[in-house]
Amino acid sequence: MTETMNALYLDGTKILLNQSYPLPENDTLIKVHLAGICGTDLEMIRGYMSYKGVLGHEFVGIIEKSDDSSLVGKRVVGEINAGCGNCEYCSKGLDRHCPNRTVLGIYKRDGAFAEYLSLPRKNLHQIPDSVSDKQAVFVEPLAAAFEIKEQLHIDRDKKVAVIGDGRLGQLVARVLNLNHKNLVCFGRHEKKLGLLQKIGIQTRTKIESTDEHSFDVVVEATGSESGFSDAIRLARPRGTVVLKSTITKNRPDLVPAIINEITIMGSRCGPFKPAIDALASGLISVDDLISAVYPLTDYQKAFDEAANSQNLKILLQP
Repeated sequence: MTETMNALYLDGTKILLNQSYPLPENDTLIKVHLAGICGTDLEMIRGYMSYKGVLGHEFVGIIEKSDDSSLVGKRVVGEINAGCGNCEYCSKGLDRHCPNRTVLGIYKRDGAFAEYLSLPRKNLHQIPDSVSDKQAVFVEPLAAAFEIKEQLHIDRDKKVAVIGDGRLGQLVARVLNLNHKNLVCFGRHEKKLGLLQKIGIQTRTKIESTDEHSFDVVVEATGSESGFSDAIRLARPRGTVVLKSTITKNRPDLVPAIINEITIMGSRCGPFKPAIDALASGLISVDDLISAVYPLTDYQKAFDEAANSQNLKILLQP
C-alpha cells in the first residue's frame, strides 16, 4: 500500500491541499520542518514553467530515510537542481544547467510544500546547531545572492545599486554590503528600506536624475516588470546589469541596453556553503525578514500574505 502525506498541489492554475498525496519514493527522504514562499512560487501559480505538482524549494528538514544510515536524523537544506549525472554539464559540476535535470518544486520534481520531499544525497547540506530552522530556510535564496559574487568580480570602489526591497533584494543587498560600501538599494517601501538602513545601507525610494547612468553594477531584484527598465536607467554606459527576477509577462525594451553597450547577466542559484557560513557566524542576519509562519492547512492565507507587497518572508509549517 502506498504511503501518503499532506501536500499542496498546483494543478496548473490553483493550489489545492491534498491529504493523501503519495510519499516520495526516490532519493533521500526528508521530513520538512519549514518551507518558505518566494516570488518564483507566486509566478508559477500565474503560469510560469507550466508546472503541475507540489510547489516549494526553500526548506529545512530532517533526513528520515537514506542509503547512508549515518545521515538519518541530520538536519539539512538542499540544492534544488538534480542533474542526470551523465552529461557534459554534470561532469563539470554544473548540475544546475543539466539539460535533463529536475528542479525541486519547479520542474519535474515535487517540492517542499508537503510533509516530505526527496532529493539526491549529494544535494543536501547539513545545518549547524547555531542556525535555527527559520534561519535555515533562507539558505537557498541567500545562496542565490552569493551567486552574484561567484559570477562577477566587483571592485570595492565601484558604485553598486540593488533595485528591490523585497525578499531577494534584501538578501542581495546584505551580501553585497559585506564588501561594497558604495551601495544603494532602491525600493518603494519605507518599512522594508528601514531594515537596510539599520545595517548601514543607503536607500532611496525613487530614482533621481543624478542617479541615472551612474552605477557600475545594478542588480535587478524587484520581481516586477518595471525592474529591467529601471536597471538600464541606472547603469552607466558599459556597466553591468544582473537580472534576478523571473517575470512571465511583457518582454523588456532592449534598445537602451544596446545603445549604452550594457552587459546583461542572468543569475540564478548559488553556492550553499558561504550562505550557511554567513548565517552560522552571524555575518548576515535574516531574523527581521520573517513576516509570519502558517500551518500547511492555512495555505491560502499564507499565499495571500506572501503576495502582499508589505510583507517579506512567509513560512509554511507542514
